[in-house]
Amino acid sequence: MAIKISNLTKSYKNQTILDNLNLEIQEGSIFGLLGPNGAGKTTLVSILNSLITKDRGKIEICGFDLDKHPKEIKSISSFVPQTYAFYPKLNAYENLEFFGALYGLKNSKLKDRIDYTIEATSLEKYLNKEAITYSGGLKRRLNIAIGLLNNPKILYLDEPTVGIDPQSRKYILNVIKNINANAKTTIIYTSHYMEEVEYLCDEIAILDNSRIILQEKKETLIQQSSLITIETKNHTKQEINIKDGYEELLDCLCEMKKNKITIENIDFGHNNLEEMFLNITKQDLRD
Repeated sequence: MAIKISNLTKSYKNQTILDNLNLEIQEGSIFGLLGPNGAGKTTLVSILNSLITKDRGKIEICGFDLDKHPKEIKSISSFVPQTYAFYPKLNAYENLEFFGALYGLKNSKLKDRIDYTIEATSLEKYLNKEAITYSGGLKRRLNIAIGLLNNPKILYLDEPTVGIDPQSRKYILNVIKNINANAKTTIIYTSHYMEEVEYLCDEIAILDNSRIILQEKKETLIQQSSLITIETKNHTKQEINIKDGYEELLDCLCEMKKNKITIENIDFGHNNLEEMFLNITKQDLRD
């Protein structure tokens, strides 16, 4: 088990942000953490990275207790924030040297890790250019490269594709997949782009109203629904909720047969992750 959280609670100014939260993340997985604005995602990731303290609860990361072994956890974890976390006046190699030194890397070990991160994020052509001149996609890749320097077992990625073009976005998603596959790194991925989470993640948790309201394998989550959609040959659709039984569905099918209406397709479950997410969290606007 990469991460095990039990009864985690955190409040700000008498407002409960995390309420007896329980969560388990398997080692080597890409885990999608979803939730509306204000659901508590940032607070949770900040606690896991010791950026803020919890009120109560127990957290184990790769077998280490967060209260007893924070240094050991920091040494095997890396957090890539949504904001750019590098020096814009330095080039890519200088940034990697600087942050690698902060991790305590020296000499050949530092060079080896820099070489690995450069190759993993395809920064070879841009090493000597100031980071301030980079495109949005290159800046995101440098952010990730810095996060890989300490060879983390746990990598937290917070909205790593915000503000970049579709080509760069797809490339970064493939970089993340390769990191997980090649280094067996456990990745916790937060994003508002549902198609990204659907493309990347093995397992997904939805955080809302201070709690994990659902956690499941991606394929299982998408299929979980009591809604059946019947599409006819003339492309009309009818949705039937079978939560309270199949009587309405059977009546509908009998009526279609009676009227010689040809059924083109019957879908059970959600068509995609976004549809499922909106159904579970409702569609109210969150500020």
